[in-house]
Amino acid sequence: MKKNIFAMAVLAALGGGGMLQAQTIGTEELSRLQESFVLDAPTRAIQNVLTADKNIKSCALNRELQGKIDHYFKYRVNVKGITDQKQSGRCWMFTSMNVLRPGIMEKYNIGEFDFSHNYLYFYDMLEKSNLFLENVIRTAKTDQGDREVMTLFASPVNDGGVWNLYYNLATKYGVVPAEVMPETEHSNNTNQMVSILNESLRRTGMEIRHMAADGAKTAALRERKMEGLEDAYRILALCLGEPPTTFTWRYKDLDGNIRELKDYTPMQFYAEITPEGYTPDNYIMIMNDPTRPYYKLYEIQNYRNSYEGLNWVYLNLPNEDIKKAALASIKNNEAMYASCDVGKQFNVAEGISDPTMYDYESLFGVELEMAKADRILSRQSGSSHAMTLVGCDVDSNENPVKWEFENSWGPSAGHDGYITFTDDWFDEYMFRLVIRKAYLDERAVEALGTKPVSLPMWDYMF
Repeated sequence: MKKNIFAMAVLAALGGGGMLQAQTIGTEELSRLQESFVLDAPTRAIQNVLTADKNIKSCALNRELQGKIDHYFKYRVNVKGITDQKQSGRCWMFTSMNVLRPGIMEKYNIGEFDFSHNYLYFYDMLEKSNLFLENVIRTAKTDQGDREVMTLFASPVNDGGVWNLYYNLATKYGVVPAEVMPETEHSNNTNQMVSILNESLRRTGMEIRHMAADGAKTAALRERKMEGLEDAYRILALCLGEPPTTFTWRYKDLDGNIRELKDYTPMQFYAEITPEGYTPDNYIMIMNDPTRPYYKLYEIQNYRNSYEGLNWVYLNLPNEDIKKAALASIKNNEAMYASCDVGKQFNVAEGISDPTMYDYESLFGVELEMAKADRILSRQSGSSHAMTLVGCDVDSNENPVKWEFENSWGPSAGHDGYITFTDDWFDEYMFRLVIRKAYLDERAVEALGTKPVSLPMWDYMF
């Protein structure tokens, strides 16, 4: 293989084999580049500003938008309170739970409620550790340079995820209120703990591969896996605390009544607070991915957190179909799990996103515009953050003009913790929603009955 690569390189250098000849930046090329940069008066002014430590975004800000986009919505889910994931990648977990909070507050007639994200995070990391080691056992005799093996060891566990991971955890371990298992330094700031956990898992994983190469039986590999999981459990327990198996909870309602103290297991509490039918049987993730055919189901292999859990499955739809379903859900006071490319064209101070918010093309004098499909394929854009979709404003014909996210970055980020984004921004940077299947049209419902197209876990979209 190495000889073939060397031969191809020689042919390329000689211009043989029908290949384009490679070109370095020589004296002639460098002169052309230098001549292309004309330091006229306007260019010099821009250079002076940018080289004086002036923030690029503030220079590119489209000030014509100021005052033109408000934060009022004709349709809005009854939501209260803003959560804060701090320095962690648990947006998917916060969002999955934030969708449920309005219904819980209404059910118990309380002014505020939050889940323990630390509780589920413990089990998320534990389950991901087990899944990684099981995958190591499954691929133990596969070459270390194989793409799947390389992908596994590149990131044994991480904070990231999507809605199906919440479902996998909650239906196995239940949930608890925030005060039952509060956040810790390392649930709020996860990098150090995850780094140490990954180091431990990689060590265990490599030992399993060495054992398999020496002819060890599967039972011996699984015993080594359990020893590795004991180490993982210890790391998690030291950093996050041990999850409770039982707890007591009571609350004070909005009428001032202190309710009776009640004993729960986490599974009992999950059963009590979860709306009937909140399962993948009734809900589906819908996505706008213009690089693939619409009205088809897709399944990302091995994208889950528990070995026996559900993989990530989504239905690819045009944006117009997604908007119709989302508006219907909001009108029915049902918030939705959503994810998008949050950092693109986002004015954090104002809590507003619009595709024309920052005009980098005018500032630099270069073309940057790309179609959404090309941005996805080139990794320029992709879903980076999950939030709760809670509001929609419409024109006189009931067509959406802007939407609202409930974020999980605390109340000081955005507009009191919320983000307003225009309908044009939805088209360009919105990707996923988890929605009740009842809001889908007939063609989308028919597609739900088809066999999902399988995608690898290293696919460009994920």
